[in-house]
Amino acid sequence: RQQITEDNFNEVVQNGITLYLLQSVDQMLLSATKERIDFLPHYDTLVKSGMYEYYASEGQNPLPFALAELIDNSLSATSRNTDIRSIQIKLLFDDSQGKSAVAVIDNGRGMTSKQLNNWAVYRLSKFTRQGDFESDHSGYVRPPPVPRSLNSDISYFGVGGKQAVFFVGQSARMISKPTDSQDVHELVLSKEDFEKKEKNREAIYSGYIRNRKPADSTHITTDDERFLHNLIIEERDKKSFTAVVITGVQPQHIQYLKNYFHLWTRQLAHIYHYYIHGPKGNEISAAIKEASPFNNIDIEISMFEKGKIPKIVNLREIKDDMQTLYIKTAADGFEFKAQVEGEGIVEGIIRYHPFLYDKETYPDDPCFPSRLKDDDDDVDDDCFVVEKGARGKRPIFECFWNGRLIPYTTVEDFDWCAPPKKRGLSPVECYNRISGALFTNDKFQVSTNKLTFMDLELKLKDKNTLFTRILNGQEQRMKIDREFALWLKDCHEKYDKQIKFVLFKGSCARTDLPSKRMQSPWATYASIEWDGKTYKSGQLVKTIKTLPIFYGSIIKFFLYGDHDGDVYATGGEVEISLEPQALYGEKRIIPISKLDRTVSDKSVKKYIEDEMARLPDRLSVTWPEGDALLPNETKLAGTPIGALRIEILNKKGEAMQKLPGTSHGGSKKLLVELKVILHTSSGNKEIISHISQHGGKWPYWFKKMENIHKLGSYTLKLQVVVNESNAGTYAGRPLPSKMFKFTIVEGKPEKFSVGLLDPPFRVGVPFNIPLDLQDEFGHTTQLTSHIDPILEASGLTLRYEEITKEENCTIKGVTAKGLVNNYQGKNFNLKVTLPGLKEDSQVLKIRLLPGPPHQLKVKPDSEILKIENGTAFPFQVEVLDESGNITSQPKLIVHCKFLGAPELPVYAVDCSNAGTNILTGPVVHVQNIKKDQMLKARIEIPSCKNVPPIEKTIKLLPSSHVARLQILSVEGQKAIQIKHQDEINWIAGDVVHNLIFQMYDEGEREINITSTVAEKIKVNWTPRINREHLIQGLLPDVKVPTSIKDVRYCLITYLDDHVSLESAFTVRPLPDEPKHIKCKLKGPNTMQMGEELQSEIDIMVTDQYGNQIQTAASCINSLGISGSGLDKSNVKMTWQDSTQTITVKGIKFKPGPPESKELCFAWREFSDFLRINLTAGPPAKLHLVDWPELEEPISVINGRELQKPLIVQLCDQWGNPSPESNVKISLTKANIVKILPAVQQHKTDENGRANLGVFTIHAPRGEHSLHLKASYSKGILNCPVIKINVLPDPEKPVRLNVKYDKTASFVAGSTFPDFMVSIISEDDNIIKNINPARVSMKMWEGQSSGTRASANVSDLKVLSDKMIPERVGNYSIQFGFVLDKTNILNSEQIIIEVVPNDPVRLLPEPPPATPAVSNVQAVASRTLVKNLCLHIMDEYNNRTGDYLVGKIIAKIECPNEDDTEIPLFQGKVSTVEFPFHYGSAEIVNLVLAENSPGRDSTEYILAFEPDVPGLEKPLEPYRLSFMFYNNFKKQQQMATLTRERDQLSQSILAYRSLFETSNQLVTEMKCNTVESLELNKISKLSQCYAFVNFFFCFNLQLQHVDSLIKQKTLEQEAVMKQPRRTCTLPNYSKGNQDILGKIAHLAQIEDNEAAKVISWHLASDMDCVVTLTTEAARRIFDETQGRQQVLPLDSIFKKTLPDWNRPLPHFRNGKDCFKPIGKPVFARDLLTFPDNIEHCQIVFGMLLGDTIIIDNLDAANHYRKEVVKIAHCPTLLTREGDRIRSNGKFGGLQNKAPPMDKLRGMVFGAPMPKHYYTVSGQLELLQQYRTSVIKLNCANKELDSQLQSLKTPEMQKKKQELAEQEKNLKLIEQKLGMTPSDKGTESFQPTTLDFSDSPIPPKRMRREIVKKLYR
Repeated sequence: RQQITEDNFNEVVQNGITLYLLQSVDQMLLSATKERIDFLPHYDTLVKSGMYEYYASEGQNPLPFALAELIDNSLSATSRNTDIRSIQIKLLFDDSQGKSAVAVIDNGRGMTSKQLNNWAVYRLSKFTRQGDFESDHSGYVRPPPVPRSLNSDISYFGVGGKQAVFFVGQSARMISKPTDSQDVHELVLSKEDFEKKEKNREAIYSGYIRNRKPADSTHITTDDERFLHNLIIEERDKKSFTAVVITGVQPQHIQYLKNYFHLWTRQLAHIYHYYIHGPKGNEISAAIKEASPFNNIDIEISMFEKGKIPKIVNLREIKDDMQTLYIKTAADGFEFKAQVEGEGIVEGIIRYHPFLYDKETYPDDPCFPSRLKDDDDDVDDDCFVVEKGARGKRPIFECFWNGRLIPYTTVEDFDWCAPPKKRGLSPVECYNRISGALFTNDKFQVSTNKLTFMDLELKLKDKNTLFTRILNGQEQRMKIDREFALWLKDCHEKYDKQIKFVLFKGSCARTDLPSKRMQSPWATYASIEWDGKTYKSGQLVKTIKTLPIFYGSIIKFFLYGDHDGDVYATGGEVEISLEPQALYGEKRIIPISKLDRTVSDKSVKKYIEDEMARLPDRLSVTWPEGDALLPNETKLAGTPIGALRIEILNKKGEAMQKLPGTSHGGSKKLLVELKVILHTSSGNKEIISHISQHGGKWPYWFKKMENIHKLGSYTLKLQVVVNESNAGTYAGRPLPSKMFKFTIVEGKPEKFSVGLLDPPFRVGVPFNIPLDLQDEFGHTTQLTSHIDPILEASGLTLRYEEITKEENCTIKGVTAKGLVNNYQGKNFNLKVTLPGLKEDSQVLKIRLLPGPPHQLKVKPDSEILKIENGTAFPFQVEVLDESGNITSQPKLIVHCKFLGAPELPVYAVDCSNAGTNILTGPVVHVQNIKKDQMLKARIEIPSCKNVPPIEKTIKLLPSSHVARLQILSVEGQKAIQIKHQDEINWIAGDVVHNLIFQMYDEGEREINITSTVAEKIKVNWTPRINREHLIQGLLPDVKVPTSIKDVRYCLITYLDDHVSLESAFTVRPLPDEPKHIKCKLKGPNTMQMGEELQSEIDIMVTDQYGNQIQTAASCINSLGISGSGLDKSNVKMTWQDSTQTITVKGIKFKPGPPESKELCFAWREFSDFLRINLTAGPPAKLHLVDWPELEEPISVINGRELQKPLIVQLCDQWGNPSPESNVKISLTKANIVKILPAVQQHKTDENGRANLGVFTIHAPRGEHSLHLKASYSKGILNCPVIKINVLPDPEKPVRLNVKYDKTASFVAGSTFPDFMVSIISEDDNIIKNINPARVSMKMWEGQSSGTRASANVSDLKVLSDKMIPERVGNYSIQFGFVLDKTNILNSEQIIIEVVPNDPVRLLPEPPPATPAVSNVQAVASRTLVKNLCLHIMDEYNNRTGDYLVGKIIAKIECPNEDDTEIPLFQGKVSTVEFPFHYGSAEIVNLVLAENSPGRDSTEYILAFEPDVPGLEKPLEPYRLSFMFYNNFKKQQQMATLTRERDQLSQSILAYRSLFETSNQLVTEMKCNTVESLELNKISKLSQCYAFVNFFFCFNLQLQHVDSLIKQKTLEQEAVMKQPRRTCTLPNYSKGNQDILGKIAHLAQIEDNEAAKVISWHLASDMDCVVTLTTEAARRIFDETQGRQQVLPLDSIFKKTLPDWNRPLPHFRNGKDCFKPIGKPVFARDLLTFPDNIEHCQIVFGMLLGDTIIIDNLDAANHYRKEVVKIAHCPTLLTREGDRIRSNGKFGGLQNKAPPMDKLRGMVFGAPMPKHYYTVSGQLELLQQYRTSVIKLNCANKELDSQLQSLKTPEMQKKKQELAEQEKNLKLIEQKLGMTPSDKGTESFQPTTLDFSDSPIPPKRMRREIVKKLYR
């Protein structure tokens, strides 16, 4: 309450406020009052919106996310750009150019002034921009699905841009220029401006948009914005753009942007990673990235500071954003897809980051540090660190919405990729090595600041969410958990480079760990394999990242877990013993990763050695009193060892008496222990042991030792030991020690004994007497001075050589001489004396045997002995020693050698046992002895060289046995002796006759040949010998060999008991007279065309047996050479003396076909032939096989294959095929010609051929060339050029031609005019027989550039009812032709303008509220209409009648006709007129009269009736109900109720529209279900097929149907692959539809015999091309230059063509005139036509006429004979191949068909077998059935989903709200006293849906209802 005075009147009383007048300030109110207020939101709602929206999460600064909102707007604005999509963020921090600013500039489509106004409206999203709001998003169309949902549709809510600019700064300047606009629009929003307007009480949310020309910056006048001049100048060359310039940037934001430039640009690169790099991300490893629509997004950030170089970075260049790191470190990926209820699609990928050697490769995120950093790695003394998982506590999935990161939402995991509770296929740590990303479409809600998802994780983890795996881009339904587990196992085995624990030792518990849970179980191992190296127990190692650094040796390895063998793990622990153990003696357990893998053993050992230098190292020993003991010294028994002085030294040479003072060892004293050890075979024996302490003058001291006299090896050991414990080791390491090895040996000799002698002892043979000398201790010793021993024995003479003084004293060379009884020996006593010893003599017994052989004794004693040649002689021999004793010894052999003749025997006898024996042997025989001969006999012992030999003289007398064999050849009266090994030359092939032989004894006396002697004679050249001839002295004849190379060896032998004689000679054949000549080729007999024969030809003259005959060189002149095609120009013949042959060179043939050539060589009357294989010459050119007409271009239809493969053959220069392999053949072409498959290089095979294959040609119409290239021996071959004539494809659609009445008017709601759509082929002709179902008509509102519908109109409506839209405006129409499942051929867009229909009614705009008025004095309470615009509308509420002029009459009516009390207008009038111009009228200030009549609380109607002349049909008036009251207060109350009534009415209308739409949708779905029940039709159809063994069940599951389809498809393919007759004649390319093809391809014949004979009959026509028109035939004629015969159908006289239904000639008047034989039938009836049946009947009717096929010639003659009796007989063809012409002529080759193979493929092909068509029918039926099943399943699924949605709590709640609102509306209308409206009285009742005959509501109707619902 406020009192109004003169002072505050102007402030309090203002327009638009409600005043209640009271008598006093504290007066009580009589009743409740209302006060009108305005509550516009404060401008802080806008200015501070970003402060509350952008908040920090996980330690992240939200400023980059605010900048991302501006980038979102730019991405949406540039989404239609076809070239570079440029987005620039400029940080202008240069003080010299004004205050700091941030500018975001893009080259998008820009904004009009109205769109800029929309942008300024807070929370005006793209979905609500309709009605008064114009926007580039009006009529929003959802973009089509794209990979990763990268559709740039991320500027969504109308909030982010305003929040972002006011979060960054205090002011925003929007500068924009739309395409095709000349103006730049500029709008400024600033906090300062809002504050100024508030202060001046101006409208806060209002302002001005400056429209200016580009590059005009004259309005920038302040210094703070000087930088804008440069930005505005850049507008000059831009077609369209938008710039957001933020000023008043917050200081903390400036510092963050400067100091953390890399960090926040990296975050932006992370947010837009997939927009920048495409759906696959930043695949850095790819050498060349695939071209994609995302390569044109260019986001550049630049920062300008005063005095500094600008920082410029392109987000594409950032390589360390998290997604790039994830992709770079990933080894493999697992792609999947999630289908959420509704249309929610989530694409996902999981990447695996393997463990490599010593670390995880999972990248670190600054916001989620996963592991301890190196600089924080302060480990304790135990160095016990358990490695965390690779991912740490980070969730697996980052979430992207429409391809853009939503930073504050992550998904931890899914059930199928979470670590299993039980041990799975992979170790648990593998689950911590995966990262992932989820890509959602726009069906998932995000917050307006795009920082979080609203319910993504909840929906994904719903049980109805279906996960499928994506493999090679294909979606596969399988168990996702199993697939993921197998994939993870494969990644672990393939990519993880882990530690392998080997040599398992057992399990243990570790009590050193503080956590009891971790104390067991621990598996222990002796070795590991890590990074290619092996670490095992005892190995020296060094640690890293420990304090301090440890050196030590490995003890064992620990691995946590229950293991029992070799296993891989990412890490473990190792127990090491610290080195040197002498200093430390400790053990440590550290992680294996702390081992230094780079350190070498040498460096570790060096460190240990340096540490060991502090310990005792060696001993220093001196001998102060002499008697020093040197190493390895030898001393006599009892020799003293002097006193010892000892010092302990370390490695530095310092003396020490205590251990070094360390924390481990203390300062213990050191002692020195002395031990003398005797080494014996039974072991070591300690004989002296002392310990010395340090003290006094001498450090350590030991006294002299004199009691060592035992022989042997000794060791004097000095050992440093620790005091108290006397331990010789410290910390496991031995303390210094020193050892003196010495030997105690025996002393001087005092006595001796005789050792063992070595019998036997023989006369004169030296032997030794060993002596054992001993010292005083009984030790064996040796002589130290010279002694002469004395030897004595009875009956013997003894001598010795010397006595040795060595270790074994011996009297050497003792010899004894004397007589013994026999060769068994005699016993003697031997005394040995050594003068000078205490005990000097010894006696021993020996047995003396005879000595070694010394001489021989031979009997008889006479010097000359007589013996006949061929007899033996005995000798008596004895062997004696030097004393004359008969002696013997082993191997005592006596030999006797006879001298004086060769080959005399040697006698030998053994005297080893008794020393005597008889010496004899073989007979003594001397060859060819003619008289007495003196011989010498030498008897000796070879093994005893010292025994002199004995010689005897032997007189040898000649023998009387056969001694010589002589062979002679008798020629006439002359006998010629043939000596042994003589060679006889004889004519080859002749016989040697008259051979005789003679025999003589040793005295040259001839011996008579007896039969006994003849039996002992043998020859080798014949098996049979005539004994009678032998007795007569004749030998068999010898056959001479025919070849001079064969030599006959002839041998005659005689063998008896006394002698073996032989005589041999050789027969060598000589050539006979000349009889032949022979030719021999040296080398291969193959030569290339055009080249000379490389091999030489040798020619020789031979006899009749082929033996070469030596001739003279002059024979060359008479040698002749001839041959077919022989070129004699270079033939050279030379004489070879060495071989006596003629050599021929230079053989060459004239060019011709490759064949076998025969050369003839003639000499005198002799001749010989030689065959030479003449092959093709070297490759010189290429030849195309089976392509004879290369002079003319090859016709091929564009996009189709050539008629046959391109096969090339290498040929020589004469055109002969050259079989050269591996010659590279390539095919080149012009760039405009595309060949499939791609051209590859080929190599020729062993025949010189290369098959380039069949190519498909894609090229423009016209002639093109294909060039073949080949090279051989560095030369280019002559290659043909293939010319191809590319013809347009008459069946390939290339465009659509649409014709319609362009003058027609498109009136809203009427029907379209007829559109004539033609499909045009490549040859510009209309394609006929097109299925109309493949043509569709699309329409959308507005128009798009180009010939195709833009991306924003992807949801195009296919017009089925052909109704013109009900809303006026411009529409685009486009017709499409479905090429295949994925491609549609679109026509050019047709732009139509829909005009309004005829005027129907008068409607207001906007609709006014229901007035509530009274007749009081206040004008406002009496005002019915303040301001109302009425327009003329058609029946679809389109404005029309712009040309109409008239008036509007306003009057008041009462619904109750009986009520006559009608209110009056101001001025007490009942009607008011308003002018009506151009279809509109403005009703202003229509007021009731004061105190106007009228019934209180009554509803009246304000009617506006149009009065417009010239209209055929009157317009409906507009009626507005209002309430009339007489009381002001009541009027105010009722006005409030009226407003509530209007609001409830609108809400009820919206609810009803929603439910009606849902019911209509359910109705349509049920109708779709009915349509899917067309399976019954298929069932009926199946009954029409006569399927054999085909069971068709309509309750089959879909997989069973698929199995049947696969089975039938395989069966169909098998039938197609069966061999059948085909026509191999190449068909003519169908350049257009007027070409039918060649006659051979137009028909098919099943019967083989009929096919053969008909094909032969039409042989001259088979190659003829049939065309529909003469023009097409003429075109072919011109293209082939008249070589191709053609037949145009339009030139055939059709009246003479036969009737195809005519019966055979023998059938007349319905009966047979005679009974034919041979099954006659018209030839035309055997033809089947695959296509163009009517045209083919014309062709073959003309060609065949009434030709008849019959079995054989007899049947044909019989048939003709009978037919000619009644009618003319046509030509008859027999199935056996005979022909009887119509004139009766038959016989001859011209009337006999050749075999099928002689037709060379010019035969009619065979049709597919009937089984093929049966299977095809079954397959088609199965396909129809499958389609219907899928359609039915989908329809049922959609119906169930929709019915479920109607039962949701949300829909039930809406129904309840509708009922409550209807109830409230009814109550309010009752209070108002108004007539209940339809909206309020009719409650919503869902009707029962009967889809049996209900029509399907058109989709347009549903769309309009939804539009009204949300409008």
